[in-house]
Amino acid sequence: MRTFVTALLLILCTTAYSQEAMRRWRKMNQVRNDKFDLVLPEVMKENNIDMWIIMNREGNLDPLYSDMGEGYVGSFGSYYIFTDRGGDRIERASLGNDGYLLKQGGAYDYFGSVDELKEFVTARAPKSIGLNISKNIGGADGLTHSGFLELTEILGKKYADRFVSAEKLVSDFRSRRVASEIAIYGEAGEFSYTIAERALSNEVITPGITTLEDVAWWMKEQQFKNNLGSSFGMPSVYITGPDGVEASSNDRIIQGGDVIMIDWGVGLMNMFTDMKRIAYVLKEGETRVPAGIQNAFDQSMKVRDIIQKTIKPGVTAKESEEAVYKALSAGGFNRMASFNQFTDLDITDVIIGCHSVGNWGHGIGPSIAYWNPVRINYELRPSNLISIEFFAYTKIPEWGGKKLRVPIEDDAVITTRGIEWLYPINPRMLVIK
Repeated sequence: MRTFVTALLLILCTTAYSQEAMRRWRKMNQVRNDKFDLVLPEVMKENNIDMWIIMNREGNLDPLYSDMGEGYVGSFGSYYIFTDRGGDRIERASLGNDGYLLKQGGAYDYFGSVDELKEFVTARAPKSIGLNISKNIGGADGLTHSGFLELTEILGKKYADRFVSAEKLVSDFRSRRVASEIAIYGEAGEFSYTIAERALSNEVITPGITTLEDVAWWMKEQQFKNNLGSSFGMPSVYITGPDGVEASSNDRIIQGGDVIMIDWGVGLMNMFTDMKRIAYVLKEGETRVPAGIQNAFDQSMKVRDIIQKTIKPGVTAKESEEAVYKALSAGGFNRMASFNQFTDLDITDVIIGCHSVGNWGHGIGPSIAYWNPVRINYELRPSNLISIEFFAYTKIPEWGGKKLRVPIEDDAVITTRGIEWLYPINPRMLVIK
């Protein structure tokens, strides 16, 4: 009987794993087909690129490999090729990529060998050929120097003279989202915030015993159990005190009176989140968060409300940044000159970094963040995914008037109405007893 039950459980578990693997694969196929149908024609025309060639080498895959459907890449490399041949549909070809999952995905019109490249390109005679070469965006810089030389040799000077950077095309293709993609991102967000909020609770933390790295490793274990990736490595679990960050994901033991922050994200079906949570550890005899610390958090909630109401599509990220700071100033907040350069003013200092998210925790679309000097000039579009991230510094009487940095971050989608959240956002300062 025991043998039978064990075998039955094994069958049921195997079936469940198979169903989950197929579910995720089907959803990623839906995203790919939707983006090829709806986004690709638009962005290729906007960027005046007739043909887009993405090259892979065995052991050195382009950053868009998962977006394109993956596939087996042999020792001779491979190409995904997209050609605007007129009309409202882009031709999709795969030369040298093989495998069941790619072919069953239904995204490509033609499969061939790498030896066909010159003939394939010559037959279509593109006026411009976009290649993944970029100084500013790592995700658009997948072509190696040797790969560029190889394409130049194969296609000859005539077509090499038509090579252009696909930097903006890659940014547009990735950052303009389809509904199926946004649905996955919401699912990833559910994993992300529930794990983070459980991590900052007495389920995981026992003050006086648990260390910061204990919390971080617990979070890593949750990723493992749920087959989730991450673009950030070890979760950042840190304590901020009167003099700034005291410790991060190390052997520091969590104690009463600590203010703990988490900054992390998960990866699910080629979508990656980036969010934060904050908690206070009650001291012995305390029943609630001290008034000064609670006020600092409350001020950050006012900041978030202003940011959410201000960001709209149809302007550049730079124009949006200026509008946000103007609204914050009108709301009684001070714009910081640079990160961590807070003032001694009695008002809350704020710096924003509302960056693109999506296929990494830091995406490659329009970015309302000073550290993205190129993409801050890109236009915000409906369907862009964006992290509403900022840091608010408020004086704490309990700390002798020193300021507490409150980091707030949750992920949203830009719609015609403005900012809309993709999952339940941070509603309160969490409390650990």
